[in-house]
Amino acid sequence: MTDALVETKFFPPAPRAGVVARARLDEGLTRGGRLVLVSAPAGFGKTTLLGRWIDNHVASAGATVAWVALDEGDREASSFWTYVVTALGRAVPGVAASALPLLQAGQTPIEAVLTVVLNELSVRPDEVILILDDYHLVDSPGLRPAMTFLLDHLPPQLRLIISTRADPGLPLARLRARGELLEIRAADLRFTLAEAVSYLNDVNDLRLAAEDIASLEERTEGWVAALQLVVLSLRSRGDAADFIAGFAGDDRFVVDYLVEEVLDRQPDAVRRFLLATCILDRLTGPLCDAVTGEHDGKAMLERLDRANLFLVPLDDQRRWYRYHHLFRDVLHAHLIDEDIDVAALHRRAADWYGGAGRPEPAVRHALAAGDVRRAADMVERAVPELRKNRQEHTLLRWIDELPDDVVERRPVLAMGFVGALMAGNEFGDVERRLRHIEQLLSGPEEIVVVDELELARLPGGIELYRAALALIGGDLSGTLAHARSAVDRAPEHDHLTRASAEALAGISSWTAGDLEAAHRSYTAAADGLHRVGYVADVLGCSITLADLEITQGRLRQAQRTYERAIELAAGHDPDLRGIRDMYVGLSQVAMERGDLTSATEHLRRGDQFGEQFGLPQNPYRWRVALAQVREAEGDLDAALGLLADAERVYVGDFAPNVRPIPALRARMLAAHGDVAAALEWAREYGVSVHDEASYLSEYEHVTLVRVLLAEGSRLQDAIGLLERLIAAAEDGGRQGTLIEVLTLMALARHATGDDREARAVLERALALAEPEGYVRVFSSQGQPMAELLTASAPGPSYVRRLLAAFPGAAAVPAPRDGLIEPLTERELDVLRLLAGELDGPSIARRLVVSLNTVRTHTKNIYAKLGVNNRRAAVRRAHQLNLLSQRP
Repeated sequence: MTDALVETKFFPPAPRAGVVARARLDEGLTRGGRLVLVSAPAGFGKTTLLGRWIDNHVASAGATVAWVALDEGDREASSFWTYVVTALGRAVPGVAASALPLLQAGQTPIEAVLTVVLNELSVRPDEVILILDDYHLVDSPGLRPAMTFLLDHLPPQLRLIISTRADPGLPLARLRARGELLEIRAADLRFTLAEAVSYLNDVNDLRLAAEDIASLEERTEGWVAALQLVVLSLRSRGDAADFIAGFAGDDRFVVDYLVEEVLDRQPDAVRRFLLATCILDRLTGPLCDAVTGEHDGKAMLERLDRANLFLVPLDDQRRWYRYHHLFRDVLHAHLIDEDIDVAALHRRAADWYGGAGRPEPAVRHALAAGDVRRAADMVERAVPELRKNRQEHTLLRWIDELPDDVVERRPVLAMGFVGALMAGNEFGDVERRLRHIEQLLSGPEEIVVVDELELARLPGGIELYRAALALIGGDLSGTLAHARSAVDRAPEHDHLTRASAEALAGISSWTAGDLEAAHRSYTAAADGLHRVGYVADVLGCSITLADLEITQGRLRQAQRTYERAIELAAGHDPDLRGIRDMYVGLSQVAMERGDLTSATEHLRRGDQFGEQFGLPQNPYRWRVALAQVREAEGDLDAALGLLADAERVYVGDFAPNVRPIPALRARMLAAHGDVAAALEWAREYGVSVHDEASYLSEYEHVTLVRVLLAEGSRLQDAIGLLERLIAAAEDGGRQGTLIEVLTLMALARHATGDDREARAVLERALALAEPEGYVRVFSSQGQPMAELLTASAPGPSYVRRLLAAFPGAAAVPAPRDGLIEPLTERELDVLRLLAGELDGPSIARRLVVSLNTVRTHTKNIYAKLGVNNRRAAVRRAHQLNLLSQRP
């Protein structure tokens, strides 16, 4: 079982009676800065100040608070950022939807995850305040780069407040110089004399003389914790003046003296309870009972809370508490001096947490008890569930806490650590660890095993991780060989190893362009994952399977793949992570069939689930799909904006990126007349007509052909590249690609005047496309394609359906003796400039308009002339004698 997030860490301190109003500090917090640093030693009231400020000022100001109470377990980056991003997501629903899956996947740099969150916050109207309490417990070199990135990129809507006992290793000097840092330090937090009077006499009703309060304020220097301890001591004394007169010493001695005063005056039962439970980070009744061996834990906690005995409630129901950190430290010091079996206390805590399915604190207490064997047993038992729930970061933390000599005799535990290292992108030591596990399995040394089922999985697992290492190193043949070996070595019941190996083999085949082999492997992977209940991963495989099927020209099969995945999810959990991706896929199939209404409806249905129900690449995929819808509707600006967003949120994985966004952007620009920008894409990315045709660059080369056809020149170069693309698509069984390149070849032949060959090529494309219902690959090509379709022979009903799908007037050949609709004077200006050598930006500068305005005029010109590219527009303008007209 795995550790869930500790819910109480998201709760600001509950409102308490007896808190002194501190308007001067509230004003500073409200005024704030980019970063508010509340830095002071223990006991200065940092957390209390922030809690009271939230209750009294933040809500009324319309701001939202995201609170994280940090502890030492959050020093590991994945835990820390998971709590931070989750807190922000709870404060502002939707903000963390796409970021949390990236964190859980463990393959995305933290800065990239934060970029997603910050971009989401930047469009929110209201202020969000992120408060990190007890930051000193986590401050480490591993967190500092990402924290610095966060500070450098805070949007205006987000303020950060850090409460800490020591200054963090962040660029404070730079922020201070810029005026972006507000500092609240010990000198600010100390009680003033007026505040001390209010606390001692008004809040606690001690009725001390003014000179006694002044003496205490001077000797404690306004230290809040010391004054709290004074109150506890004075409540049981009748000689307040004598006590105050004898009170002396610096902070350290004050703490020792006063805490001893408090402890010595507690009943034995309370004192025993305090000392026994101070080993716990958090306290609740049943846990305290397990540790103390008593049965009054809940009642005792309520008693301590009422007595204000340094107990901090952690939730609204007062089920969970913690001791004030300073008080707990002192209790620890006294515990060591007492005749108490501390190791036994930790063992009992470990047993309770283990029984509650909380391996992380269970292991921590077992280690504190010095029981390394028990800790290792707990870790080994926890590995399968931690792996299933993507909690490898917890295993990574234990790697450093368990002694090497213990791990080295436990092959199952060692393999669990290998999996954690791989998930954390730490590959350097993996092969050495795999060789050691092999030696343990084959050598004479005695091994320790708790989980026999996991032991049987090890031979296949070793080959599985070697396949992953080969893939990371770009060794496709090695990936395939090790993946096949993993399948052979895995026990028949080990569906997880087999499925994972098939997925790696599928990626290898996919990258090499062998789509049929990739499809077989991913089908086997999905089946194995289904058997072991990894339903979200089955949906992930479904995306790849459908993507392969679309490239193979099997639109009907792709649709069935997505629909079956939706049915599978509905049978397990209708809100399963990955369900949103299935609707994005159905939208893309509908787009291929020219059904813009269904494509839009699928995206709308998917969007109802929210990004938290998408897989890591869903934010990217959803934006690309919507961009294609917007472009089909004629809104190029919206489409380009969505592509820019998609590029920003793109997250790479092991799978090849065979449809890069820059190439899709170039296609859209070329289709809407901005050929110069599309050609610049080809120059920037080094895409040339002389390149060798390969699967990984196929989409880019097809894009280049589209751009060249839109430009209207270098047709022979385009035809030469198309011939190579047709041959490669035929050899690779990529019928979907073949249909597209055949349509482009038909247009190229038509542009050169070879209409007989153009019709022959087009008829072949139609014969391949009709059974699957392809539409958009034809209808998006404009007037030249409409002319060719009108003259084609096969499938008259299919051709009529295609012609009906053409946008506007482009569905019918334009009249030879006139315009569909007259051009405006400004459109005539643009048309004459299109006949020259100027590109889009130059035309915009010549006419003193924006580039978007030129694009709009160009689109209108194409529609009125019944064409779909610049060269055809100029040719048609000459036929109609438009270029000689003057406005």
